[in-house]
Amino acid sequence: MKSIHVASERIRLSFSRLPVLVGLASCLLVGTPVANAAESLADVVAGAQRSPANQKRDVYRHPIETLQFFGIQPSQTIVEIEPGGGWYTEILAPYLRGQGKLYEAPIADASDSATMKQSRGYKDFVAKLNATPAVYDKVAVGALLSDKLENIPTGTADMVVTFRNIHNWIQGGKVDTYFHTFYSALKPGGVLGVEEHRAKAGASLQSMIDSGYVTQDYVIEHARSAGFVLVGSAEINANPRDDTNHPNGVWSLPPTLQGGDKDRDQFLAIGESDRMTLKFIKPKQ
Repeated sequence: MKSIHVASERIRLSFSRLPVLVGLASCLLVGTPVANAAESLADVVAGAQRSPANQKRDVYRHPIETLQFFGIQPSQTIVEIEPGGGWYTEILAPYLRGQGKLYEAPIADASDSATMKQSRGYKDFVAKLNATPAVYDKVAVGALLSDKLENIPTGTADMVVTFRNIHNWIQGGKVDTYFHTFYSALKPGGVLGVEEHRAKAGASLQSMIDSGYVTQDYVIEHARSAGFVLVGSAEINANPRDDTNHPNGVWSLPPTLQGGDKDRDQFLAIGESDRMTLKFIKPKQ
């Protein structure tokens, strides 16, 4: 049975009760009926705006449980860091469209917006949004540049979320810079939600760079150094079948399957990577 660990009190809750408990806590704060909040997110996750290929990944990525763990509400201002092809954007954009605000911050490898906008990844992402204005017309596209979030107002976000990106920032020495940037983007009391491939405890920095798996202690340490407080960790995206020891690192596993046909069935049987899911807050002053 999967469980959630609240760091400050070391309370373990049944994973099966997590959506109800998180939803109840949120609704007590905002006065929204539990059933309505839960159904709206579930409806969005089941919606036709999502590609069938992305929906097939739900069994590994647990979007409803993950977003509820972070404490998402439809009226919030949320910044998604490096959305890639928009897997979570397909969920966040329609969920926030009526009451909230979604800022997207693609591409973390450019020092200025002009360079960033010439990249294939940026162009493909913007094209995806432009192709379906009924879903994405209210999404604001900014940028995660070398030392700032461009076109995203400082101190206004209720939540910053990043999914499976931290391993890409380690080699370039950007982890601390980015965590401080996220801290600045958030309101006091705002949430940083992190999902990341999880290395075995004690893994070296070089092995993290080479494999794409990052130790949970590393993420917590660097988030804390930026001023964040860890308030919870969840096993929502854990995968005990993944021993993290693969010839092409995390990219051996689906959906990448970098090794091609070699041991393909074995990696498909494992599924996607073992992952940490962490919730931090920016303390209120």
